[in-house]
Amino acid sequence: MDNAIQIFRSKGYDGVTIDDLVEGMGVGRPSLYSIFGDKRTIFLRALRSYAEKYGALGAKALFSPQSLHASLTGFLRNAVENATEEGTAPGCLLGCVAPLVTDAEVRQFVQDVSAAIVAQIERRFRDGISAGELPSDFPASARASQVMDIARGLTMRAQMGAPRKTLLRDAEDAADLVLPPRHAPIELEL
Repeated sequence: MDNAIQIFRSKGYDGVTIDDLVEGMGVGRPSLYSIFGDKRTIFLRALRSYAEKYGALGAKALFSPQSLHASLTGFLRNAVENATEEGTAPGCLLGCVAPLVTDAEVRQFVQDVSAAIVAQIERRFRDGISAGELPSDFPASARASQVMDIARGLTMRAQMGAPRKTLLRDAEDAADLVLPPRHAPIELEL
């Protein structure tokens, strides 16, 4: 599916033809249909594969055994690294290409993946509250959505041609936008 991912990522869903898929995936037209299905089916398979691969990398960064600030920065840096990966079209298949597709199943998939990512971020914030890295009244749900919005913004800026170095610096700074000012760990009452 990696070849299909790159084709859709570079041309968008509407810009991809069956001939593009045949050529890029290295199979004949009859084999393409019998093995992979039609364009829509290939796109859905590519989305699932992409979400699994890059979702795992994002979760690994988010739940690293570092401080909350470092984990959040790692998550955002991961989004930038994915969106600016050498040898690929800039941007994100899930964040920049799929939302433009008017297929109900594609839209639902994107919504489900986005909700799962926001839930992971919220869980990391709640872990930070439990560990005393955040105050107990920290708005974990709202800030999780904001982190997702920041990640989307960084990937869209990559698609528009912003330099990787600039985006990585901005990812570093972004954690400060959603977290309270750095302070000593909060003492937990026992």
